[in-house]
Amino acid sequence: TGTSEDAMMGTDPLSLVLTAYLAMAVVMAGLWVLKLRLRNASIADVGWCMGLIAVVLWYATQATGEIERKIFVSTLAVLYAGRLGFYILLNRVIGKTEDARYRRLREQWGGSERLKMFGYFQLQALAVAAFSLPFLVLIQNPRPPFALLELVGLLIWIVAVIGEAMADWQLAQFRSTPWNRDRVCRVGLWYFSRHPNYFFEWLHWWAYVVMAIGTPGWMVTWIGPVAMGWALLKLTGIPLAEAQALASRGEEYRIYQQTTNRLIPWWPKRWPIERG
Repeated sequence: TGTSEDAMMGTDPLSLVLTAYLAMAVVMAGLWVLKLRLRNASIADVGWCMGLIAVVLWYATQATGEIERKIFVSTLAVLYAGRLGFYILLNRVIGKTEDARYRRLREQWGGSERLKMFGYFQLQALAVAAFSLPFLVLIQNPRPPFALLELVGLLIWIVAVIGEAMADWQLAQFRSTPWNRDRVCRVGLWYFSRHPNYFFEWLHWWAYVVMAIGTPGWMVTWIGPVAMGWALLKLTGIPLAEAQALASRGEEYRIYQQTTNRLIPWWPKRWPIERG
């Protein structure tokens, strides 16, 4: 017998994560080929969600850990990523034109679009491996299942996943009305934040940090909120979404930017006074 940390490392987590990455690299290459036919890069987002589910379920069969916790963590991954992937599939892929953010990238990249988009799909494979790490840490948590911290984390998870689903549903309902197509959504959660779906997505990753406090590999779980926060604030989330919103909604969206918090929901500021 060994220590709990030795037991955690017994299945060689590095090999598990490396294998997951290589498998996802192949999957994303296949989705890139499919994208060439569909001309819809949102298929990469669906692949990320479904890939995360597949990787976590595979971890549950290969890694050491209590069966109760494996079922618990697998359920969290399936519900979170399954809901998000299904939403993207229905609202951005099946019978839909390509997301405007990807169309802008296609225009910016010009003749090198195919090569750069292939690189983007491969980054999604790397992202699946990176964001699967918090789930692997939780699966191999040596503590007895369902400790108080896991229940606190579960409460955060429930609030975050329900909040993100509500934000997505409210935006979809708003855009389903023809006369709202070029207007700014300020209904429900969108009254308090310009990107409530991104806020709850980010909050969701904190749930795993709380669940893993004090366990071997705890610091690895920080990759979730840190990397997701960086991606949403600086990379592919808010910058692309707001550039597209300004291009399509103009002055109305500029006023929305002045009055409404970018990420964290809060009461909006007063309508700006027009300059004389």
